[in-house]
Amino acid sequence: MELTIAQKLDALLKLQSLDSQLDELIKIRGGLPEEVRDLEDDIAGFETRIGKFQAEIKALEEDIERNRVAKKDAEKLINKYKDQQMNVRNNREFDAISKEIELQSLEIELVEKRANEAQFRVRGKEEEIKTTQAALDERREDLKAKKQELDQITSESQEEEKEIIKQRELQATTIETRLLNSYNKIRGNALNGLAVVIVKRGACGGCFNVVPPQRQADIKDKKKIIVCEHCGRILADVEGVPEPAPVGRGR
Repeated sequence: MELTIAQKLDALLKLQSLDSQLDELIKIRGGLPEEVRDLEDDIAGFETRIGKFQAEIKALEEDIERNRVAKKDAEKLINKYKDQQMNVRNNREFDAISKEIELQSLEIELVEKRANEAQFRVRGKEEEIKTTQAALDERREDLKAKKQELDQITSESQEEEKEIIKQRELQATTIETRLLNSYNKIRGNALNGLAVVIVKRGACGGCFNVVPPQRQADIKDKKKIIVCEHCGRILADVEGVPEPAPVGRGR
């Protein structure tokens, strides 16, 4: 059965009332949900940073191990060349082997330098991990406290919220899709969550701009859906009796 305009407006007002009750429950939580999300984001960022540092340390330790192996190989070659020097037949062979020993000695100096630099960087990364871990632990403690506070507030109103949501879902089914979509759109754009209001003291209950008397009378008649020309909210009714429209003088 097709609902009258008055019935549609009444249904919208009931839906708005339920949504406003939900808004109040959410408002009680204050900024806690956002604080929890921010802390969770911080923790994820710190964990990612620590993981990156650990990967860098692993790569540096692999470089240190490669340099250790390279140094060991160079030392073996030097010992081998020194043994060969004992059996050279001429100065040219001796000089050639001495050159190889010199090259391997330079290689040892180079890999030692690289290893020392890598070890220095490892210590730096370990300090960064230590600092980041301290910040991470602090954020985790803050998150634990905020979650406990939020859970306590939520648990106190959980049953009430579930009941209102249930009523809200049921009430939404009584409103035609096109009108419900318009309601949701207006509500989404309204800072105070009000999409359907009544005229109070001659003004829109949403933006508080004056509603002309003749328009108030039209709203009170409920023959058509009227929106505020200033904020676009649906004007569902007029509180009390609308002010009479001014009567024009006859000529």
